[in-house]
This record gives sequence, structure tokens and C-alpha cells, in this order.
Amino acid sequence: MGRRSRPGRIVNGILLLDKPRGLTSNAALQKAKRTFGASKAGHTGSLDPIATGLLPLCFGEATKISSFFLNADKYYTSIFTLGVATDTGDADGQVLSTSDDVDISGSMIDSALDEFRGEIEQVPPMYSAVKYQGQPLYKLARQGIEVERKPRRVTIYDLSIIRRDVRSLEVSLHCSSGFYVRSLAHELGQRLGCGACVSALKRTGVGQFSLDDAVPLQSLLQEKNLQVLDNLLIALDVGLQHLPGVKLSDDAAYYLCRGQPVKAADVPTDGWVRLYANEVGFLGVGEVLDDGRVAPKRLFNTT
Repeated sequence: MGRRSRPGRIVNGILLLDKPRGLTSNAALQKAKRTFGASKAGHTGSLDPIATGLLPLCFGEATKISSFFLNADKYYTSIFTLGVATDTGDADGQVLSTSDDVDISGSMIDSALDEFRGEIEQVPPMYSAVKYQGQPLYKLARQGIEVERKPRRVTIYDLSIIRRDVRSLEVSLHCSSGFYVRSLAHELGQRLGCGACVSALKRTGVGQFSLDDAVPLQSLLQEKNLQVLDNLLIALDVGLQHLPGVKLSDDAAYYLCRGQPVKAADVPTDGWVRLYANEVGFLGVGEVLDDGRVAPKRLFNTT
């Protein structure tokens, strides 16, 4: 039997979505996918239901490059509520403890935040999608099961205070992929001795993309014109501007599209590159081999 075709129309590109609070990333994805009538789509890393902000969605061939967004740096603003600790690390969780003693000096907060800047080890929270023996941790947590988690190396490149008062702390954050803001709030609360949790979280950037360019989900759902919707999509190679571009001759493009490494001019010494040809334009992504040739890694069919 032949492969069954997916229902829906072929849509290729990247959508920068502004996710509202109270919705899972998958729920937001499915709403956008139905609005576009798309046959294939995926998101690029979950935002918690409490979180708002930038959620890049990949449609069609763009799903092949979703890993580039998963591994990209992230930018957030967040409000930590001091004096409240929960099982999830955010305000949606069950309260574990409260404290009225939150009269903490600015110098104490500054000193505590200093401990998190730079490269650190962070233990993923139980309420996360990290898997343990094939099971997502959040499923175990919902059963009241807690297991030991291995710490991960993550990096906070910038952590700045936007505003603070007696009960809350608002921060801006630039971090590596795999970082949990909820864990930061929880660990900060422990260091301050009063407990803390995330009460608001907004993702303002993913790699090169900014929330300023995102489309609110509600606005998207109100649009019925497919041409207008398609014009919201970003071309695949725009999402890969951090990679050097390499132009191939027609002959080289022919062999590359058949899985063979090829030679090209102005190739960097190593790493991943964007590949272009005269006739078809953007071909996909390749990797520079030790001998200087470029091997195909992710080729796209957008015709």
C-alpha cells in the first residue's frame, strides 16, 4: 500500500505566534493548524500554560528545522512571587508553603541572583516533559511519584531586575536552551529562605526572532482569508540566517540533491550552512566535511 496522504493543504513556512496564557503549546498549535488548514505542523518547544509570548510554529517542510529553534537561546521576562512555594514552581501549582517573612534587602536579592549568572547546573522540575524510563516526568508527578533527576548544564547570559517590591520580583532573562525559569524561581526562593514561584512568564525572543514580530493567537483565529494567512509565514531560510549561506553551481546542486557531497566556493571551514542554487533558490541545510565538501543534511521540497 502507498503512504496515505495527510488531510489539509500543503503549507510551508514559519509562523511567529504570540501564545496567550492558559493554553498549552500543543493546543495553540492545533488551533493555528486548523486555521491554516495545514496538513503538517509542529511547535518548537513547549511553553507552560501559565506562560505567554513567542512560540514559533513550523509548517510543512519547516518542521525539518524545528531543532534549530529548540536549541536556540531564549529570552524571557518573568514575575516571581516571594513567600509562596508550589509543587510546580509556578502559580498554577499546589501551594506547599507560605511565608510572611519576605522583608528581604535588595543586597540579599542581588547576591542570590549572582549565584545563577553564567554556566550552572540545574535539576529539571518534576512537572516537565523530560522523560524518565520513557515516561514524561509530569505524568509521574501527577501520580505523586518523585524520581531523582540528573542536573543539566545550562547558561544564564543575562539576568536583570526590572522591578521589585516586598512581595514580587520582576526579571528579564537571556538563557540557553533547556533552561527552566520555574526552577530558577524555586531555587531563588530557597536561597532567600522564603520560597518563591513564577506568577507570570513571557517569552520575548527565540534565537533571532522577537515577540514584537509575532501574531496574537486571537487575531490569527479571526482571519479567514488564506492568502492573508500565508503572507504571515516566514520563509524557511529566514529562520536560518545565523548559518552562513553557500551558493552552488547547477551541477553541484544536481548531485547534492541526490545525496552526494559536493564542492562549492566560499565555504567555511566547518559547521552547518544554508544552500542555494540558481534555478530553485533555497535548497536546504548542509554540513561542511573535513575535506571541504558540503554534505546534504536537510533538503526541502517547497514546490
